[in-house]
Amino acid sequence: MNKDIKKIVLTGGPCAGKTTALVRVIEHFSSLGYKVFTIPEVPTLFSQAGMNYLTPNKGLFYQGEKATLEIQLALEDKFLRMAQECEQPTLLVCDRGAMDISAYMTPEMWEEITKSIGTSTSQLRDQRYDAVLHLVSAADGAEQFYTTSTNAQRYEQMNEEGLRQARLLDKKVISAWTGHSHLRVINNHEDFDKKLNRVLKEISFVLGLPQPIEEERKYIVEVVGELPECIVSEITQTYLVAEPGCEVRLRRRGWEGKFVNVHTTKKPISDTERVQTERQISNNLYNSLLQQADPYRSTIRKIRKSFIWKGQYFELDSFSEPVDGLLILETKGVASDESVKFPPFIRVIEDITGNKKYYNYNIALKK
Repeated sequence: MNKDIKKIVLTGGPCAGKTTALVRVIEHFSSLGYKVFTIPEVPTLFSQAGMNYLTPNKGLFYQGEKATLEIQLALEDKFLRMAQECEQPTLLVCDRGAMDISAYMTPEMWEEITKSIGTSTSQLRDQRYDAVLHLVSAADGAEQFYTTSTNAQRYEQMNEEGLRQARLLDKKVISAWTGHSHLRVINNHEDFDKKLNRVLKEISFVLGLPQPIEEERKYIVEVVGELPECIVSEITQTYLVAEPGCEVRLRRRGWEGKFVNVHTTKKPISDTERVQTERQISNNLYNSLLQQADPYRSTIRKIRKSFIWKGQYFELDSFSEPVDGLLILETKGVASDESVKFPPFIRVIEDITGNKKYYNYNIALKK
């Protein structure tokens, strides 16, 4: 039975480029010898079949959403069963996943629906998928490319109110998936090909394929205004004893009283490439692995605020240990030849991109 199967969700706000990205994913990974299954977007199937998700009829809405989730899970399970019979490595790509459905209803209704079919947010978000790639809506930072012509079922129209709704939905979907150990937000770019290449890179990373070593752009900053709505999380990072040249870390991330633990290994295979592996681990394993903490490195504690500004994704880390008051802004996936769209509430003090002194691994070094 084929055990070499990865299941990935491609999600995002309206008009984010998912359809084009799916075509590119199939072409790219099929050419590398993978069997690629793509699971269609279930709400679109339902809309085409006559379901109106804007119906004022509460009973119809409830049954429609419940059926959407049930069919979503059934489709995924059937394709997974088929994938297990494949002899080559297999990739399942879901055009949206289970948690997307939760973004369109109240938390109370979502809990009622998941309970009625014998599942939960934790099972659907944390245990079902190997990675979640969120493509930012063109409504945020790439408005000139926002269109409703590619999806006749799109409820967010091409006007100011439609753009506002699309941006709001974008953030709701990210929020629904927050907590997944491998959630990646894929920026808008001036060149759409760069967005697609980032999708391929993130999937390659999940498949354990060697990746070029690239520096995300980082800056020491100060906050000079009010931050937009952002996801706030508490991060505790401990480095473990590892072979020379290899970096192994434990990260516990907490938000809204919930926690997720991730074990990460970064291993260079040449001067320009490395293999990085991530896995979510239980609290028991996390506590056990803490016994292997590197005695030469302190535990890092920081508060992270994540937000999108003009189609670019940022993480603002405020350190409390082992240094207090250090504020680092990191961009995610901004190409080296693109300009960073710094928000007006951030003042850049120093560009520290590629400065090894400010790698978390070195910040943790005991003096």
